[in-house]
Amino acid sequence: MPGIFEPLPGGGAAVALDDVEISIIRSLAVQLLELIGPGPAEDAPDDPLAELFAEGPSEAPTDPVLRRLFPDAYSDPERLPGSAREAEERAAHSAEFRRYTENDLRAGKRESALAVIRSLDALAPVGEGGAVLELAPQESRQWLGALNDLRLAIGARLDITDEDDTDLLYQLPDEDARKPMVMAYLWLGGLQETLVATLMS
Repeated sequence: MPGIFEPLPGGGAAVALDDVEISIIRSLAVQLLELIGPGPAEDAPDDPLAELFAEGPSEAPTDPVLRRLFPDAYSDPERLPGSAREAEERAAHSAEFRRYTENDLRAGKRESALAVIRSLDALAPVGEGGAVLELAPQESRQWLGALNDLRLAIGARLDITDEDDTDLLYQLPDEDARKPMVMAYLWLGGLQETLVATLMS
């Protein structure tokens, strides 16, 4: 089981993680939470209806990671062919869609990252460092979402846009400053792949 998710009887998944792996995943999840930011309810805790009626932003984020996590619904209006009027219409539709969906998307991503942190914090050490993480089916789905978000975030920082970019990562020399981030990206991809396979089995 080391390094790969395996199915649990009755659903869910388990993986053995050492102390370093636990620390890396937790640190990345915390950074993701900081990037996503607090929810509307955290901004206005005295108003229980604030979240219900809160509208999200209509403009796409400027940070490339947030743009990857919260892309335009109608693709990037600046990259699609068509007339200026069609581009304006796509931009307007994207803005409207973002206004009414981004808060919920952020809340979902925030909850998945929090689920990762909580499950890691609840681990009981076994043997010489590390622990076996056991996830119920719902927790497994939250982990899958969080792993995907973490890979998207790291991929945006590494400027990975397609599969060819991923192939080039294997060729980076050890002295390249991006190497630790690349290793994390590839490792998280392996975890994600085995978790998907486990949930589909």
